[in-house]
Amino acid sequence: MINLASASGVKEIMSRYGLQAKKKLGQHFLVDGHVLSKIISGVGVGDFVLEIGPGIGGMTQALLSAGAKVFAVELDKQLVPILEEMFADEDFTVVQGDILRMDLKGLITAPNVKVVANLPYYITTPVIFHLLESGLNPDSITVMIQKEVAQRMNAKPGTKDYGSLTLAVQYYADTELIANVPVNCFMPRPGVDSAVVRLKLLPSPRVDTDKELLFKIIHAAFGKRRKTLINALDSEGIGEGKAALVESLEKCGINPKARGEILDIYQFAKLAEIL
Repeated sequence: MINLASASGVKEIMSRYGLQAKKKLGQHFLVDGHVLSKIISGVGVGDFVLEIGPGIGGMTQALLSAGAKVFAVELDKQLVPILEEMFADEDFTVVQGDILRMDLKGLITAPNVKVVANLPYYITTPVIFHLLESGLNPDSITVMIQKEVAQRMNAKPGTKDYGSLTLAVQYYADTELIANVPVNCFMPRPGVDSAVVRLKLLPSPRVDTDKELLFKIIHAAFGKRRKTLINALDSEGIGEGKAALVESLEKCGINPKARGEILDIYQFAKLAEIL
């Protein structure tokens, strides 16, 4: 069996099938077995894994070897028959399509689904939120993403990386950094370093408040980071004027001169309730 997560294995498969990495699809194949082992360990493979973007099958091979049943979604039409051929004798299914256009709840009925994804950077955030809001309710989502995005997901209040993305992910899940992945772990090499993040979904949203208002407040706060929270909210028409906003913030125990970047998700939720 060819090691599909090695440089030699990738070269052999690409030569055999006349493949080239497609830049427009953001294709970069992982060729580091140590990183792959960390991902498999972090996933804690169960019975059923939804794999998004299997590529030429490096992660697929490792998941199957760990005992998972793999249902893969691949955008590249050229790769689908190759994957079907390579894993014909395995508990493996692959469909061709755009994950963002799929009704995942209707497509997948297995319980305790775990998601693993190696995605082009330009669609990482849309895919993650499609998964979070699809109704599929996966047990976890383990995703290879741009290192900068991983830092934003795991950021703490008051830091430069903390923002709307941090809070949006926190609303649904706990996050854990599984591995940092430098450019030399891929073939071809991407332009930036990557990281693997595991999202462990919560049984219900972290805070119980009006979601639409909560994120309206959050987006206003971080859309104008240098403004005080009062000025940022007032400029977006949130609240009933600055005097009323001062009163609302004081009820929350928040300094009226504070910027939104110092508030955690619970403080934003409390402010949403009062407003």
